[in-house]
Amino acid sequence: MAEISIIIPCYNEEEAIPVYYARMQEIIQSMGVDMELIFVDDGSRDGTLVQLQQMAREDSAVRYLSFSRNFGKEAGIYAGLRHAKGAYVAVMDVDLQDPPEMLPEMYGILQTEAYDCVATRRSTRTGEPKVRSWLSDRFYQMMHKLSNTDIVNGARDYRLMTRKMADAVLEMSEYNRFSKGIFQWVGFRTKWLEFANTKRCAGETKWSFRKLLAYSVEGITGYTVAPLSLASVVGLLFCVVSFLMIGFIVVRTLLFGDPVAGWPSLICVIFLVSGIQLFCLGIVGAYLSRTYLETKKRPIYILKESGNFPDGEGESHAVA
Repeated sequence: MAEISIIIPCYNEEEAIPVYYARMQEIIQSMGVDMELIFVDDGSRDGTLVQLQQMAREDSAVRYLSFSRNFGKEAGIYAGLRHAKGAYVAVMDVDLQDPPEMLPEMYGILQTEAYDCVATRRSTRTGEPKVRSWLSDRFYQMMHKLSNTDIVNGARDYRLMTRKMADAVLEMSEYNRFSKGIFQWVGFRTKWLEFANTKRCAGETKWSFRKLLAYSVEGITGYTVAPLSLASVVGLLFCVVSFLMIGFIVVRTLLFGDPVAGWPSLICVIFLVSGIQLFCLGIVGAYLSRTYLETKKRPIYILKESGNFPDGEGESHAVA
């Protein structure tokens, strides 16, 4: 059985996989620790699966899982955790934006210090678009204020954890997944290591602005109900303002007459209040839609193919 299982989600990463594998071979040799590399092909449309099949034939430590379609990185992490058998489990991106050179230090900390997990965070965002960096910082600030789960600014999925913590994460089999929140919610002692932002080794990022926005909404709705309270507060505030406005209009009409004037401003107010109502309804809808998806009990992922797993552990199946 491997000492360390490394989970590597992949989506259209045929250019990055050979570079990552070569770098990891250097790390494995320098550490002298038995490792298994679990690549999770998230329904890639390029030659990612072909690359993994070839590597698995040549190296028994390389294992792969291939989804029937694109289920997302969160499903890939969950699938890797289910199939990882190592005493320690790591999650790492294949594009080398998570420096493999940190792995020996992370392993050493878990071996010598009383921690259950060593996680990483970016200390800088050099090379990242400024708008994206600003929005990311605002997201973490909002989560810090609204959620009881402490999600560290700049936190990466890149971490090495004990088997006990990995099993605890697997206990959270929810359909709508936000791993950064899950890792923090389960607790356990975590030590944070910082590193400067690095560029991808090959290929292009798969995280568009739309996907990042959806991921942020997933985190907010999954780990705080504050937006629901905000909707209630806004509704109450507008009720109070409307009563004050009614009183003002009645008094003004009794004193000065002229009840017709001011209809353009009235239309503007109607549009404003309607917009607030739709906004609050959208907040409720976001939570309701996630509840709906959870109750349907659909599988988190469906395996189409796997390789190099002993005793049929990676056979094709749907996992809820």
